[in-house]
Amino acid sequence: MANRKQLMIAINQADERLAELYGKKDVAVQKKRYIKAVEAFCNRYGECDNLEIFSAPGRTEIGGNHTDHNLGKVLAGSVNLDVVAIVSKNDSGMIRFKSEGHQEAVVSIDDLQIHENEIGQSASLVRGMTARFKQMGYRIGGFDAYSTSDVLRGSGLSSSAAFEVLLGTILSGIYNDGTVSPVEIAKMAQYAENEYFKKPCGLMDQMASSVGGVITIDFKEKDNPVIKKVNFDFSKSGYALCIVDTGGNHADLTNEYASIPGEMKAVAGYFGKSVLREVTKEEILSDIASLREQFGDRAVLRSLHYLDDNKRVEQEVAALNNGDFESFKKAIIESGNSSFRFLQNVYATSNPEEQGLSLAIYIAQGLLEGKGAYRVHGGGFGGTTQNFVPIDMADEFKTAIESVFGEGKCHILFIRNYGGIKVL
Repeated sequence: MANRKQLMIAINQADERLAELYGKKDVAVQKKRYIKAVEAFCNRYGECDNLEIFSAPGRTEIGGNHTDHNLGKVLAGSVNLDVVAIVSKNDSGMIRFKSEGHQEAVVSIDDLQIHENEIGQSASLVRGMTARFKQMGYRIGGFDAYSTSDVLRGSGLSSSAAFEVLLGTILSGIYNDGTVSPVEIAKMAQYAENEYFKKPCGLMDQMASSVGGVITIDFKEKDNPVIKKVNFDFSKSGYALCIVDTGGNHADLTNEYASIPGEMKAVAGYFGKSVLREVTKEEILSDIASLREQFGDRAVLRSLHYLDDNKRVEQEVAALNNGDFESFKKAIIESGNSSFRFLQNVYATSNPEEQGLSLAIYIAQGLLEGKGAYRVHGGGFGGTTQNFVPIDMADEFKTAIESVFGEGKCHILFIRNYGGIKVL
């Protein structure tokens, strides 16, 4: 732990570390960001000794669209956008967590029950993560924290998962000597979001943020997912990862998201199974008339998408491991087309007038056909698209996209090799 002066010195000398997390060109910007956060912490909480810095990244889903919640397979990576927190342990039994631009969350570690008035707010995640640490037998205690985030909210980069993983990384670091594994933190983060925040979600977002790097996850064994690093360096692929923020919002779309796992599990239930991972495509096709009558066409189509996209993850991972980027791009486009046509998560049926994702995909197809790849990104319905753009086309692509959606809406990112960590 460091005092204010020591931490400032450490930040100014951390060029190599910050370059690993954010890229060499952003080191100076990140130093200013970190120093500003330290000043904000000290101004708010006064106590400027025993300071530590923690970070948790946003994530990009690369393959497997809405497969994780039915114990499927995914391909994902952490990105160079993150939530950073300046933290100081306290002995008050209170957690005071101030996120830049948001109301401070104040939670007593002696009151870790669900609070109905906190549902959907950051305080519910603070309470939920702390409760889960206690339930799992880990030490908990009070701390003060000030955080700043450049993970776009409602972007499909999972700002909520990054926040949850950050909380878990802090509790692990300051009260458990950093011994809680990234996989355990991810599971606890999903619990907090499901039970306290009351948003149904799979485990991919939290796992990708917590573990870091490019990973493939097989959720077949729910309590023991198989996580493997993928042997591919995107920085040497000749392609930029471009996330397009169409300006859509995830607010009030919980029912749209919830309908996807709900419909898939209903179809699985028809066969006496709890999730689609236990059902085959042949079983669905053989009973398709009965399934249509009982659950409707959309549920059947979504289930078929799930089974096909599960297979595509295997194809994508094999392509990357073999250095075959052309086959990888083909699978990405196929996944995007399946999401649009069969999963049907590119725009919300409750708001069909807003179809920014559809428009962004159309523009990307015109620019990248035969050259790059494009698809809906993350949960869908609002938010972002994902594009793999030849580096020599990145400026052209950015200009074209931002002429439609506005300046700053095309984010050129890279895969970061670290998940939730203590930075210095």
